[in-house]
Amino acid sequence: MTDTLPADALPADRLREEVRLLGAVLGDVIREAGGQDLYDRIEAVRRASVAYHRDGADTRDVTEMERLLAGLSSEQAVGLSHGFAVFSLLANVAEDREARRRAREAEADSAPAGESTATPEAALAWLSRGGADRKAVADILAKGLISPVLTAHPSEVRRKSVLDRIAALSALLDGRGEGQGASRALRRQVFLLWATRLVRTSGLVVQDEIDTVVSFLEQVFLEAVPEHLNAWRERLEAPDLKPFLKVGSWVGGDRDGNPNVDADVMKAAFRTQSQAALGAYLDDVHALGAELSLSDALVDLTPELAALSAASGDTSPHRAGEPFRRALTRIYARLAADYQAKVGAPPPRPAGFAAEPYGRPEAFVADLQILRQALLAADPQAFRDDGLSRLIDRVEAFGFHLAVLDMRQNADVHERVVADLFRVAGVADDYEARDEAGRMALLRTELASRRPLFVPGAGDYAEETLKERAILQAAAEAIQTFGPAAIRTYIVSKTESPSDLLEVYLVLKEVGLFDPASPETCPIQAVPLFETITDLQAAPVTLRALMAEPAPLALARSRGVQEVMIGYSDSNKDGSYLTSTWELNHASRALRDVSREAGVGLQLFHGRGGAVGRGGGSSFGAVVAQPRGTVEGRIRVTEQGEVIANKYGEPGVARRNLDALTSGVILASLRRESGEGPAERHGDLISRLSQASMKAYRALVYDTAGFVDYFRAATPISELSELKIGSRPASRSSSTRIEDLRAIPWVFSWSQSRVMLPGWYGFGSAIDSLGAGDVETLTGLVSEWPFLSTLIQNMEMVMAKSDMVIARRYAGLVPDQALAEDIHGRIAAEWQRTHDAVMRLTGQTSLLERQPELARLIRLRLPYIEPLNHVQVDLIRRRRAGDDDPAVREGILVALNGIAAGLRNSG
Repeated sequence: MTDTLPADALPADRLREEVRLLGAVLGDVIREAGGQDLYDRIEAVRRASVAYHRDGADTRDVTEMERLLAGLSSEQAVGLSHGFAVFSLLANVAEDREARRRAREAEADSAPAGESTATPEAALAWLSRGGADRKAVADILAKGLISPVLTAHPSEVRRKSVLDRIAALSALLDGRGEGQGASRALRRQVFLLWATRLVRTSGLVVQDEIDTVVSFLEQVFLEAVPEHLNAWRERLEAPDLKPFLKVGSWVGGDRDGNPNVDADVMKAAFRTQSQAALGAYLDDVHALGAELSLSDALVDLTPELAALSAASGDTSPHRAGEPFRRALTRIYARLAADYQAKVGAPPPRPAGFAAEPYGRPEAFVADLQILRQALLAADPQAFRDDGLSRLIDRVEAFGFHLAVLDMRQNADVHERVVADLFRVAGVADDYEARDEAGRMALLRTELASRRPLFVPGAGDYAEETLKERAILQAAAEAIQTFGPAAIRTYIVSKTESPSDLLEVYLVLKEVGLFDPASPETCPIQAVPLFETITDLQAAPVTLRALMAEPAPLALARSRGVQEVMIGYSDSNKDGSYLTSTWELNHASRALRDVSREAGVGLQLFHGRGGAVGRGGGSSFGAVVAQPRGTVEGRIRVTEQGEVIANKYGEPGVARRNLDALTSGVILASLRRESGEGPAERHGDLISRLSQASMKAYRALVYDTAGFVDYFRAATPISELSELKIGSRPASRSSSTRIEDLRAIPWVFSWSQSRVMLPGWYGFGSAIDSLGAGDVETLTGLVSEWPFLSTLIQNMEMVMAKSDMVIARRYAGLVPDQALAEDIHGRIAAEWQRTHDAVMRLTGQTSLLERQPELARLIRLRLPYIEPLNHVQVDLIRRRRAGDDDPAVREGILVALNGIAAGLRNSG
């Protein structure tokens, strides 16, 4: 595997050379570990695929590749899939390293080229030209909240062992000089990756997901967040800026559709998170004790430090006259006691003596601040930004709980639980049968009373009621243990009416978290999640009704904001990428207006998927494209699956992505537009476009007879369930309807078959439905409206990764070939319409013409992905024909893994 790139593949020779180097090392490993025959077969297929892409769509090249792949034994197919999958992983390593190098160079450039404002320096310069100074930015961030929320939504196909091998290989390459050749250490790391099983042999449980998320928090975010904060302090000349970036998690609190999450799981999540946070803090305190050997004979002490040192209880003669070390000894002992209390085990390095735990992080920070003030008094320049300062930032950002844990449950569950509580308490037997007005009347009455509904010892509660009450009790215990920052939000899926939110406050009252006498003190806010197109359209009415209720309004006013979550995935699956994106934009503006009427701020929580087909794409572009007045320094965004590893796989990468997110927030918050914006001026036009797109999309997906059969046969949806990438079921029920399928397997399956349908379908038909004048108007808007330009750029990206020729091979798996020809023909025709529409609107002659680096990166990958597609199709055909050879299953799953790694779009 050597001639991996054409000479003009990328502007940077160093990336081409690094990919060639890694490919050559992998080739040597395959030759020796897999045998010459496997190496020759892989190399022949690779050359045929590269030739096909280099020379164009020559039928002879396609035939040659198909000939080479025909008649493979199961073992040969597995070996070939494994080889191409590993190469894709190695290419990812080289690509990520090149991206980091280019980002560092951009940071070092005082005047970044181009008009991109994704870097902090460029964003601040752009704002300055518009009249917003650094103080305005600092003020926004001082009262702001930027929160990436890590979820367990399963789209990460790589095992943690594989991620660990990639991290080790990347670290090794980072330590090598430019232009160095192969080494024994490099060969060892490539061999370890090659010899590591790529797919899981057993299913994940929730604790596995907790451990994975906590590993990112512990190894990356604990380092990256304080560095990110300090960099912004320096940029803004705001040394007192407090942490505005708070990382969240759903893992252990999200029960929607996951029956495996219960009270014990929530307790385990907090225990695991706290173990990581407190363990890191103990290491930091220990390191400070080794460093701060200052003698009281050589530095003046502040009275506060003198008192803290005197009260330390440290009797060691070795630390006599060393007040900082004496104080740190007691700080360590108290923190070790917290570790014991919260983790339930002694710390790895025990304290020298027993002490009372801090209990809450604020008391810990208070002691650290005494040390810091004493150091600053001794030498303000030397200690302005040191290890102690970073520790304080860490604790203020992460507390003792590490990540803010969100709770989430479906509104239907709350309805059943509340009905059960009312029934057993003798309040009402007909709650579920009541209309909205009847439910609200009953809920208002009960929320005004401190009388609990739950009757201890009653034996006829539904199991679901007891399970939900237990997890709420666990939440109450977590808040008591870690403080109100541990859980702030309770998300209600399938919100359709205000009663869906009042039900949450009622069950919170049952465990003492909601006090009818002072609703503003409730530590948890009920947050509606609007997901489907219909729900998004009704969202303003629902929020207005909620804000008319005294208790939710009081809590929102005490916080200053009412949070609302908007879901990208299901709205996209419901009505097309264009319609979803527009309805989200429209709903955001309407929700902004409703919150302003109520006298509260709006905090939007964007449930963005990683793949464009689930509403994903560039976080920076998406934030900048938000309607004005909907960000105001505050935003929460879900991150999941492979996106977490790609964006936050190591501290340096995380820093740059957090910088881009922050830059997007300040741009969206401070940009000034006079008069009506594009959304207001051209809303009717986009609405007509959206309606036409949705009509075309639903005509195919929901109104075409046999479409479900086609989807399940022409994609690896059934094989995907064997990949074991998450603890949740793929569907919310046993139904085979598209409506009941989760968005992740929906998008994952279309990406595997190289259709990428959820990311573009319907757009071409929508453009064709417009008159020439409307199209001309849209053409002008593409360059001036971030909403529209971002939408089209995202579509271009997924279309560049799609391939209707390969999709036709997957269509060949459909038993009814007449159905296959009809539906595949419609999909291919719409792809061409959409391609032509994008070219017309952008003035380009090819996809991604204005994003040449991305285009080249995609072209680099395709020759190594397509053999995997061909092998996957052949193996799926064998398996569905009854071949139960375990190697066939293994080959399918390895190909799934390799295609996902190569496309970098899973679900």
